[in-house]
Amino acid sequence: MQKTILVGVLSALLVSGCANNTMSNTQKGAAIGAVAGAILGKGTGDHDKSRYVWGAAVGALAGAAIGNYMDQQEQEFRDELAGSGVEVIREGDTIRLQLPGAITFATNSASISQGFYPVLDDVVKVLNKYEKTTLVIEGHTDNTGSLEYNQTLSLNRANAVRNHFMGNGVDQRRLTTMGFGPTQPVADNSTTDGRQLNRRVELRIVPNQA
Repeated sequence: MQKTILVGVLSALLVSGCANNTMSNTQKGAAIGAVAGAILGKGTGDHDKSRYVWGAAVGALAGAAIGNYMDQQEQEFRDELAGSGVEVIREGDTIRLQLPGAITFATNSASISQGFYPVLDDVVKVLNKYEKTTLVIEGHTDNTGSLEYNQTLSLNRANAVRNHFMGNGVDQRRLTTMGFGPTQPVADNSTTDGRQLNRRVELRIVPNQA
């Protein structure tokens, strides 16, 4: 229960901060890292052995090793995803992959387009090589339709990407999904091109810090 409340509060702060443009990209990444941390063991108490299993299985990073580890991972993402339509964005020690909805999903669907599976497989290849990270998969929509419908659609799309990753060997303990509906647009929803840009999934890759 505490974990659910914590995640809900942090998510609400994220949405509020983004909507009011009061959070920098680095702050957003830090907040998302806090959500991932809460979900991956900190909300269950010191007696929950899953925390230690997670650390032993995946390992953690500290100090200067973090930047170097993320630098290498970023370059491999850029190499693997060149020309794919996926944008690789570096935000401090966080890497953000922006997956355009226009090529990832059919309109009003949470089923991944068949032609996009090879691109996701390239993402998986890097994720499985760099395991000392947690991942937050975010679904976003344009503002067409009801808020409730878009919230559900955005989360379903994030879950579809998570399920593909899990089916290809990514440890499920590394994966968290969040749906934001239309609350975090990156373009103008009053235009066709803008709405297309807003229909997207983003993957935030956060170092698992010691």
